[in-house]
Amino acid sequence: MRADRLILAVSAVFALSLNVSAQQERRPGQFPGSRQAMTQEQQPNRPSNEEQQGRHGPPAPPPVEKSSVTHHSARIGGQQLNYTATAATYVIKDDAGNPKATFFFVGYTKDGVSDISHRPITFVYNGGPGSASLFTHMGMGPEEVVLTADGHGMPAPYSIKDNEDSFLDATDLVFIDAVSTGYSRPVPGQNPAQFYGVVQDAEIFSDFIYQYITRNERWDSPKFLLGESYGTTRSAELAGVLLHRHNMYLNGVMLLSTMAFASWGADDRSEFYLPTYITTAWYHHLLAPDLQRLSAAEIAQRAREFAHGEYAQALEKGDEISSAEYDKVVADMAQLTALSPEYIKECNLRVSPFRWFTELMRSKRLVVGRLDSRFTGYNRDAASERPEFDPSEASYEGAFVATFQDYVRRDLKWDSDQYYTVSANVRPWDRSALDTVGETLRGAMTEEGSLKLMVLCGYYDLATPFNGIEETVSHMQLEPPFRKNVSFEYYESGHMVYIDQKAHDKLHHDVDAFINSSYAH
Repeated sequence: MRADRLILAVSAVFALSLNVSAQQERRPGQFPGSRQAMTQEQQPNRPSNEEQQGRHGPPAPPPVEKSSVTHHSARIGGQQLNYTATAATYVIKDDAGNPKATFFFVGYTKDGVSDISHRPITFVYNGGPGSASLFTHMGMGPEEVVLTADGHGMPAPYSIKDNEDSFLDATDLVFIDAVSTGYSRPVPGQNPAQFYGVVQDAEIFSDFIYQYITRNERWDSPKFLLGESYGTTRSAELAGVLLHRHNMYLNGVMLLSTMAFASWGADDRSEFYLPTYITTAWYHHLLAPDLQRLSAAEIAQRAREFAHGEYAQALEKGDEISSAEYDKVVADMAQLTALSPEYIKECNLRVSPFRWFTELMRSKRLVVGRLDSRFTGYNRDAASERPEFDPSEASYEGAFVATFQDYVRRDLKWDSDQYYTVSANVRPWDRSALDTVGETLRGAMTEEGSLKLMVLCGYYDLATPFNGIEETVSHMQLEPPFRKNVSFEYYESGHMVYIDQKAHDKLHHDVDAFINSSYAH
C-alpha cells in the first residue's frame, strides 16, 4: 500500500474489508449460501432496484417530501434528555432545479437549546457501499436494540431501550440512508449510476448536508461527520467535497472501523491482518500463559512489533531468507497466532483471512467471525477452507433489522409501504477516485487548520483491521502542526464496536470528549 506519496486513498484491492468497495461492506455476499450472496432477483419478496425506482410501468409522479415529527424523552449519559425526532425525506435537485434523488433521514435534536449556534450537529451513516444506516442508528441513536452484554443477538421477541451511551447528550444527530438504501431512492427517470462511486456518492451526500444545514439554520453550529466502515471512505472524501463544493468547514471527522486508505501491496496486507489474528487468539485463550497474562492493549502492541519487525523483514527477504531465519519466524508466528508451524509453512507465511477464519479453531470445529472475531459458528464441512457465513453478523443482524422496522413505524410514526432496503446492489461502483480520497482528507485538514480527526478501532475487527489504518495515518504526510489533531481510540470489540456494552461505554466517553474538545463553548 505504499505509493510515492503514501496518500490516504481507499484501496480497492485491500480496503481491509476484502474487496468491500466491489462487494458491499456490511452485506458483502462473500459467504456461499448466505442471504448476502444471493442476487437481488433471487431474494424473496424483494423488488429489484429498477422496480423500486419506478422505471417500469406508468411514469411515477414527481417526488414529494414528507416528514413525521415526534417528541420523546430518554435517559442518556446519566440524565433525562428531552428531544425531537424528525423522520423525513428531502428531494435533492441539480443546479437547474431538476429532482435527482430523495434522501431519507432521521434527525434528533435536543429540546430546550437556547442558542443552536453552540449546539454541535453530527451526520452519521453506515457504509457498504450499499448499506442502509439502521445499524449505526440502532446502536448510536437515543434508543438501542437489546443484545447480550457482549453483543450477541437474542431470538424474538425483540426489544429496544433508552441508549445511555447515545451521543445525543453532546451533539444533535442526523442518520442518513445513502441513495438506493433504506428509504432513499433516485428520482424515477434518473440514472442510479450517477450516485454510485466514490466522488459521486460524496457529492450527493454533500448536497443533502448542505440542504439540511440551510433549512434548519445550522450554519453556525459545530459540524461533525461519523461514518462506519465504507462510511469512513465517504467521510474522508466528504471533508474535501463539503469544503470546496459548499464552502462548509467541519470541526471534526470520526472514522469508526476504518478501511485502510492507500495502495498497499499484498505483503503489507499480510502484515496488517496479523495483529488482529494475534489479538483474536489471545481473546480465545489459545496462547501460552505468559502471553495470556498481557492485556488486550499489550498483546496488540506485541503483535504490531512482530508484524512490522521480524515478520515484515522475513517477507521482504522472500526466497533469500536463510533457513535459520525462516524457522525462527515460523516458530514465533506460531507462538503468537496459535496456528501450527506446518500450516504457516504451507501458507508461505501469508495466511489469508478467509482461510484463517476456518483454521484458527478447526480442532473444535468452529469458524471465527469476520466482523467480530469474538464470535464463533459452524460450517457443515469442518474441513472447509472458507466460512459458509459470518457468525458475528448472523448473531445480531436479525435483531437490528427487526427493531428498526418496528421503531421507525411505531415510535417515529413513519407511515410508508415502501420497501426498506437494508443492502442495495450498487454495482458497479466507480472506484476511479480511490487513489485520491486520503489526499482529499489531508488537504481538508491542512486547509482548514483546526479540523480534528479521531480514528476508532476494534481489536477484533477482521473486516477493517486496526493496524491498516494505523499505518495509513502514520504515512499520511501531515505537517507537524496538524498531526496533533489526530487521535486513536481502541476497543475490545469488533467492527460494530457499540454492540459490546463495555466498549460502548468507552465509545460514548471518547466521542463526547472529542466533540466537546473540538469547539469553543
